[in-house]
Amino acid sequence: MNFLAHLLLSNNDDDIMIGNFIADSVRSAEWENFNREVVYGIELHHKIDFFTDNHSVVEQSKKRLRDKHGKYTPVIVDIVYDHFLAANFSRYSEEPLAAFVENCYALFHRRWDELPTAVQRMLPYMEEGNWLVNYGSRAGLQRTLTGMSRRASFRNKMDEATSDVFDDYDRFEEDFHAYFPLLLDYVSEEIRKLPW
Repeated sequence: MNFLAHLLLSNNDDDIMIGNFIADSVRSAEWENFNREVVYGIELHHKIDFFTDNHSVVEQSKKRLRDKHGKYTPVIVDIVYDHFLAANFSRYSEEPLAAFVENCYALFHRRWDELPTAVQRMLPYMEEGNWLVNYGSRAGLQRTLTGMSRRASFRNKMDEATSDVFDDYDRFEEDFHAYFPLLLDYVSEEIRKLPW
């Protein structure tokens, strides 16, 4: 799952949200720099990734893209699933998407000093392009994948992935709606284990 899903899956808890958001930019040796609640958010992020990467429904989505996109397939599917989450946000949250995203940005600015430098550099671009909301449109999905294609270290065809997804759009959407409630249940169980 990508940024939007990780944020939504943070149980509306500021510390967990910060950890879940910064997890990919923090090495385990740096975890001691954060309070225990933020570290739990980092750990939850990795649990979500593991659950997602190893789920049979997600594998169905990957299978449709793997021949063409190889090692970039999981990245593409993560973004595509965020697209479906943004496009169907009211199905999974009582809070409107725009309000949820504004609250996330406000949190990141309040706790700016806790964000790793790489995240601080990225955040203005995320806000300016309103990535989290724009994921929900086809044009926004295309912009996201094209931008990632340019930034990737190796040759790839991520900029063509949008048309590949749209060729089989209904099946990708079915996969997402079959999978996301299972992920919500998994995360709810993990959050119940919290000591606070």
